[in-house]
Amino acid sequence: MQATEIGRRLSEVVDCRTLWDDGSRRLYSVDASSYFLKPAVITFPRDEYDVIKIVKFAAKNRIPITPRGAGTGLVGSALGEGIILDMRHLNKIRVGHGYVEAGSGVFKGRLDAELEKHGRFLGPDPSIGPFCTIGGMIATNASGIHSLKYGSIIDNLIQVTMITAFGKLITMPAQELISKEILELIKPEIRKKFPHVSKNSCGYRIDKINSKDDLQKLIAGSEGTLGVVISAKLRTFPIPKNNILIIISYKTLMQAAVDVPKIVQIKPSAVEIIDNNVARHIKIGKSDSSRCMVFVEFDHNISANMARIRSITTGRIVKTITQKKVIKKWWSFRNSALSYSLRSISEKETMPTLIEDATVPVEKLPLLLELINKIVSKYNLRAVIYGHAGNANLHIRPILKRKDKRLIKKIALEFFSGVISIGGCITGEHGDGLARSEFVRLQYGNEIYSIFKRIKNLFDPTNILNPGKIISKKSTITKNLKI
Repeated sequence: MQATEIGRRLSEVVDCRTLWDDGSRRLYSVDASSYFLKPAVITFPRDEYDVIKIVKFAAKNRIPITPRGAGTGLVGSALGEGIILDMRHLNKIRVGHGYVEAGSGVFKGRLDAELEKHGRFLGPDPSIGPFCTIGGMIATNASGIHSLKYGSIIDNLIQVTMITAFGKLITMPAQELISKEILELIKPEIRKKFPHVSKNSCGYRIDKINSKDDLQKLIAGSEGTLGVVISAKLRTFPIPKNNILIIISYKTLMQAAVDVPKIVQIKPSAVEIIDNNVARHIKIGKSDSSRCMVFVEFDHNISANMARIRSITTGRIVKTITQKKVIKKWWSFRNSALSYSLRSISEKETMPTLIEDATVPVEKLPLLLELINKIVSKYNLRAVIYGHAGNANLHIRPILKRKDKRLIKKIALEFFSGVISIGGCITGEHGDGLARSEFVRLQYGNEIYSIFKRIKNLFDPTNILNPGKIISKKSTITKNLKI
């Protein structure tokens, strides 16, 4: 069925705004990833009833549907060739005692402002900050700078309401039949085979499901492949009264990586790292020979923890900040790491988001750096490195010549195999998408991957929900690249 016919027929079924002109299709063919994929139709449901009609239409006609938030994802999770559901109108917020209920189209910046009125905040805080949506955060199991203390979305997701591939509105975990079938698939020994890392957005997180009361966690990181999220109930925390941010300068990334596990033992709320490609854009005062900076934040026992940092760090403390506004300013520098990174490349170069999200056990952070250095040296590349050091979740951006498209898969396979060999995970918070879905089987092996396939079939037997993400029958890492 051609785009025009899909658009016209869908418009007869649901009267929400629906677009299929070439300009709109081109606009929605890209997101913040390195990919482009032109959809047939873009539709803007106003509520769950519109979504039900759209899903039933898609199921009847076997047309793929892909939910989309703000398009800030880095691996192409929100790109699809069928119907794109722009969820912006599902934007209601209700603040409760210790939790918040938010529509999937709620922008995090708006949610933060509303929670601040109540002295609360949402733990996961992606660097894209105000511009991502709650639905997108759930889809990728987002985390961010303060996930070291406050966890990822999966750790804070209390309840989720969604539309299934059958066009049915359900709330999880309150689905007895589905709970029983899922729990029968998950044996205790299966959970032990997942990587022992603090962040994981690869595949379906069945390791987090211990009882029927955990079923909602299956949706965190599922990238719209199991249902269209309408709203969610999320845990919130009281805003800390006092904070301290400590900036430590190191001469090498490896020196910093050796210090990080010791710092994590003090239980900071955040430990972030930026290499010289990023750090050189930040004016910190007196220049030195540092090759990287580490940001450490505490929101408890300020004086005692400051003293402990001084006693264990081998780097040079260059700033200590306690004023909240100034702390916020410095975190904005860290959150701008990606934009600073892009200043490191020429017009003939590219920095694809393909191996940018690996996570390992924190004590193996030096091994992850060794792996990166080995690959960079082998292929005579440069790389920008920054990320969530406390979680040993590094955002690695190799800089390639635009003509080196064939090298991408080779590097990815070598890097992912190395990450897995040291007990790590190929993606900590960005998801699988078009960049990594073909490597999910490599991460988990045939036994767990077969369980993923059975779960996908249970929720979506006709494979209309964001097909090709997580469960992938073909290689997509270099297909539809913008380079």
